[in-house]
Amino acid sequence: MIIKQLSVFLENKKGRICAAADLLAQNHINIRALSLADTSEFGILRLIVDKPEEGKKILSEAGIVVRVTDVLSLTMEDTPGGTLGVLRLLSESGISVEYMYAFAGKNDGKAIMIIQAEDLEAAEGILQRGGFQQAEIEGI
Repeated sequence: MIIKQLSVFLENKKGRICAAADLLAQNHINIRALSLADTSEFGILRLIVDKPEEGKKILSEAGIVVRVTDVLSLTMEDTPGGTLGVLRLLSESGISVEYMYAFAGKNDGKAIMIIQAEDLEAAEGILQRGGFQQAEIEGI
């Protein structure tokens, strides 16, 4: 369930996200999922890519601040309340979610959720015992 994510710190200026994506594309690194959070001056672009260590190296060499972090990936039902089941299980176990993002794809009625929690290993065990499985993200 634990996979690698790139957290890319970018100035909130036109073209910065495009430049990062262009660097990855030029180096044949496939973005499988992303989330963007911003403030007035900076943004955090969170990426699931097929080659995270290589992606970090390429972005860092271009002067972009990036780090590799562990996150959970899991499948959940792509139905109303699917997200609630995950959140309820973690909440009832006292696990705080720092951030999360989800996406649906060609997964037989399943959606994929990426989670960062205060205690990643504990969250992983709780979710596995709750019947959630690791997401199979193509290329990861």
